[in-house]
Amino acid sequence: MSEERQVCTVCPHRCSLGEGSTGLCRARGLRGGKLVPLHYGVVSSLALDPIEKKPLARFCPSSSILSAGGFGCNLRCPFCQNWEISSSDGSDLSAYARRVSPEELAELADALRPRGNIGLAFTYNEPLICWEYVADTAKLLRERGLKTVLVTNGCASAPVADAVLPWVDALNIDLKCFRAETYEKLLGGDLETVKGFIEKAAALCHVELTTLIVPGVNDSEEEIRQLTAWVASLPGGEEIPLHVTRFFPRYHMTDRPPTPRQTVLRLAELARERLKYVYPGNL
Repeated sequence: MSEERQVCTVCPHRCSLGEGSTGLCRARGLRGGKLVPLHYGVVSSLALDPIEKKPLARFCPSSSILSAGGFGCNLRCPFCQNWEISSSDGSDLSAYARRVSPEELAELADALRPRGNIGLAFTYNEPLICWEYVADTAKLLRERGLKTVLVTNGCASAPVADAVLPWVDALNIDLKCFRAETYEKLLGGDLETVKGFIEKAAALCHVELTTLIVPGVNDSEEEIRQLTAWVASLPGGEEIPLHVTRFFPRYHMTDRPPTPRQTVLRLAELARERLKYVYPGNL
């Protein structure tokens, strides 16, 4: 008799999972006949950061935000700066992670108000692969008058976006490039899904975008013009801030040189032809 399988619909990978197996993101699996978030409540990283570090340049400037991360990611970016947790399945949790309930996380964020904390940012790894934890915590944060921020690759299905975005105040979304082939073959993602997520988010929340400029991948003037033209075409799109950031060798791209500073500055200049707020970063 063939094994009964179920399809995970959290992201466009649509992993077909049998009992006991885990999806590409390493964070969702089929257990007891149900598709479940395996890392619900697991926190691998916790820090009080400046809001500008997310980066968010035009949302509650000069404030701080408690930042939490877990494990796993549904992309495979060869230049990932947090690959230790994004590529982990969290199997050795005792060394550097613990389970924190939504209630505990909201209480901790509340307790940090005297230090300038405005809420909680889900960041460091991809938060939407465990979207239930994000939504549950965000509802409690809102009850306390605290903000919820997402730092995400935006590679999430429409139902996930619909479930989470009403509870989110601000996002920084990685728009990693503007070539469908690059998303698919280099990153393991889907550009159209990311574009759809950005469009939904921008209609409901404060949104800022980040594009990391990687030499030989997405550093052409033509691509930045196409990317910014699309962003500007969204309702209010000219007001969406774009962070154009400099690549440094990381993970599987340690043999590639950093992006020249002048390349980042030139592409930022071109982006300003369409967008009002453009911020070069990592210079």
